[in-house]
Amino acid sequence: MDIQELATTLRSFWGLWLMLLFVGIVVWTFWPSQARKREMSDHANIPFREE
Repeated sequence: MDIQELATTLRSFWGLWLMLLFVGIVVWTFWPSQARKREMSDHANIPFREE
């Protein structure tokens, strides 16, 4: 196996890693626990607070 074949193989794993990371972030965002749900709801309402 020369360096070119190794680079091609690692490039495909890099794409897979980035896709799994993206899916993980999306799942974490749309499937929060109750504590994170309250926190995200509180953060979402920051622009509407009267001060």
